[in-house]
Amino acid sequence: MTSQSIAAPALQVQALEKSFQEVHVLRGVDFDVARGSIFALLGSNGAGKTTVVRILSTLLKADAGMATVAGFDVLTQSASVRESISLTGQFAAVDEILTGRENLALMARLRHQKVAGRIADDLLARFQLSDAGGRRVATYSGGMRRRLDIAMSLIGNPPVIFLDEPTTGLDPQSRLEVWSCIRELAGQGTTVLLTTQYLDEAEQLADRIAILHEGTIIANGTLAELKRLLPPVEIQYVEKQPSLEDVFLAVVGAGNSST
Repeated sequence: MTSQSIAAPALQVQALEKSFQEVHVLRGVDFDVARGSIFALLGSNGAGKTTVVRILSTLLKADAGMATVAGFDVLTQSASVRESISLTGQFAAVDEILTGRENLALMARLRHQKVAGRIADDLLARFQLSDAGGRRVATYSGGMRRRLDIAMSLIGNPPVIFLDEPTTGLDPQSRLEVWSCIRELAGQGTTVLLTTQYLDEAEQLADRIAILHEGTIIANGTLAELKRLLPPVEIQYVEKQPSLEDVFLAVVGAGNSST
């Protein structure tokens, strides 16, 4: 591997366009994502976030433009792209009849991994699910299911993972659990593309944030760079009141993540 390939972005998107009949969903989308970073694609419902993810994961073909994932062209090297990624959608894709450990072991076998049981046990420990590993997933909370879903997506150690609105429908405590998992992924070198409509989620997690609006990227930068787009507001005195999330976590206990 050359030094140039090491330095190349994990994701490169240039002039991406996509229409569905008369509806222009993407109108020339451009962005790069550095290796081992968390990149948040922020936008309202219908902005085109999921369409971008589907193109990058080879589930959909763009009408124009180009994109590479882990150095592979999504159109001409789609098989190599699929070997380099994992995709987690808006709803946990787990089998509720099986236990958590059985879900992980099954996925490991489907991906032709040896020692599936050991892989399952390691991932249960990594995502703080060991105590619940022998329980049917039907008994899991929303946050636990999402953590299991993300754990399943890591089998085979893909260098790039797409998380499409991963905290949709979760309560505040479960969201924090998932956020911790995402930070850990990037900390261990995985590149994460995160789509979200939650401003606080992008603010808390992302190294860089791109705002997708009406099919185009209208802003792209670090949180500090985006904040500089607006002039500062002078406030002489502010009394900070606790947020509803502060109250909720204080009452239920932020450290309880096993139910």
